[in-house]
Amino acid sequence: MNSFEEQDYSKDKLQFSIWKKIIKMVLKKKMSLTIMIFSMLSLSFLDIINPIINANAITHFFENRNYTEVGLYIFLYVGMALGYMLTIWLFIRMAGKVEVEIGYEIRKEAFVKLQELPFSYYDKTPAGWIMARLTSDSRKLASILSWGLVDIIWGAFTMVGTLIVLFIIKWELALIVTAMTPILLLVSMYFRKKILTAYREVRRTNSKITASYNEEMLGSKTTKTLVLEDTLYNEFDRLSDDMKRQSIRAILHSSIYFPILIFLGYVTIAGILRIGGEFVLLGMSVVVLYLFINYTTMFFEPVAQIARVIAEFQQAQASAERIIMLIETKADISDSPDVVKKYGTLFEPKKENWEPLVGDVEFDNVSFQYTDNEIVLDQFSLKVKAGSSVALVGATGSGKSTIVNLICRFYEPTKGVIRIDGTDYKDRSIGWLHSNLGYVLQSPHLFNGTIMENIRYGRLDAADEEVIHAAKLVSAHEFIMSFEEGYQTNVGEGGSKLSVGQRQLISFARALIADPKILILDEATSSIDTKTEYTIQEVINVVLKGRTSFIVAHRLSTIISADLILVIQDGKIVEQGTHKELLALEKEYYSLYKNQFINEAMEKSKY
Repeated sequence: MNSFEEQDYSKDKLQFSIWKKIIKMVLKKKMSLTIMIFSMLSLSFLDIINPIINANAITHFFENRNYTEVGLYIFLYVGMALGYMLTIWLFIRMAGKVEVEIGYEIRKEAFVKLQELPFSYYDKTPAGWIMARLTSDSRKLASILSWGLVDIIWGAFTMVGTLIVLFIIKWELALIVTAMTPILLLVSMYFRKKILTAYREVRRTNSKITASYNEEMLGSKTTKTLVLEDTLYNEFDRLSDDMKRQSIRAILHSSIYFPILIFLGYVTIAGILRIGGEFVLLGMSVVVLYLFINYTTMFFEPVAQIARVIAEFQQAQASAERIIMLIETKADISDSPDVVKKYGTLFEPKKENWEPLVGDVEFDNVSFQYTDNEIVLDQFSLKVKAGSSVALVGATGSGKSTIVNLICRFYEPTKGVIRIDGTDYKDRSIGWLHSNLGYVLQSPHLFNGTIMENIRYGRLDAADEEVIHAAKLVSAHEFIMSFEEGYQTNVGEGGSKLSVGQRQLISFARALIADPKILILDEATSSIDTKTEYTIQEVINVVLKGRTSFIVAHRLSTIISADLILVIQDGKIVEQGTHKELLALEKEYYSLYKNQFINEAMEKSKY
């Protein structure tokens, strides 16, 4: 399982700075928010005025036995019913709209950030962790920020309005309700910490479970072939058991919290009945006692609602922390302010300022390390002229892929400078560089869509004829047309409906249609069978002409025509030259080629 661990917030207090950033998203929805607040204020007013109308009706009809204003009270009650209907419809509609809009805003900001983050972020962050942020966390936040806000606004105004009315009617009895309020706050503060800690642990474990789901789905074949079902089940069972115990602990705190609030509410009502009864004996109207009992019940109902929302905010803070962590993640690799000012951003490029890329590439004493103790490249230097093809060979871990990743600026040098066309590539925008790159991976990824769409991703404005031409160049047209729907054939998730070789050919076509100035082939033919490799080898040689190309090769037969072959060991060049020159040296490259030649020749002879 992935060793990635989220930051532990379990001992932190409720961070209002986190919610301040989230609330800014809510405030963008001014119209919906204003209408929602207005409807909640109207509902609070109706709740407060309703007992007063009832008390007056009791006095009027039962104590005074005056029936002259029946029509007026019918009108008032019908008006109240219509008012409740309108305000409830309005706040449900607006709260639902705010929930959807906030969810959209959170997911949009998070997804934009994911597009800006470099390759190194995805290299160390589990996909399941990211998925949890964009799904369950964003959904939870959107819900609490809309419906929770509704309850807080209604509860706060109802409580304040109720207290004001109580003090106006009988301030002596109102003091009983007021005296209970600090006790409620102390109880809430105690349980807030308990509930917050418990739910943070639940969220952390939930993220691990989501990551586990994702990892097991992606690695299902490996699981089957290595017979790891029982091992992975036990590990997953441990995570699920942890989440069950943590969830029960959180629910236990909540189950104690709310009954205590209800108990305190009824203790207050008992006190009012005891003292209020004495006032009645001294001449106070029973209607006043009725109002106090009614309003006290009303006062504690929003307290319970607000307490529930506070608990939900405590639960949701874990989600808020992780969403903000993602949105505010600082990219390891980004353009400087001066570069952004001149060349624009990834989403707002100033292409009119982009210089044409010729293709000269230079490594000037470049050192690179993934960790403090792991130096991959050490003072690596290399000059490549535009239009040249450079092959990189060597053992696994020698630094070949690191070199091409540095060229693509997926990573940046720890020391030294990489120049494109004589200029430090940090002085140009990442978007400018990537728009001039073509990259074919060892295991290409296709998006769930048609073959036509997947090839066109290389250049979105490409015409159908250009897509077909690119497919023909890499000898993909024939197998594509063998499908019933041709170029409109759906490739499935990740290209699952195609063979590995077919996916690779489509990725070649996708890279070529972009007409890149620099082309990277990272073990691009290692997944293709020998027959397919032999078929497209001549095509690749033609396609590479006129482009600066870097070929990370396992099969040495694919790089015979390269202008320069570099043998890499421990991040350093130990041999360099053309194919013939290196064979003549009879050293490392000669040994590698000799070992592969016989096997590859035997395979090709079958065809």
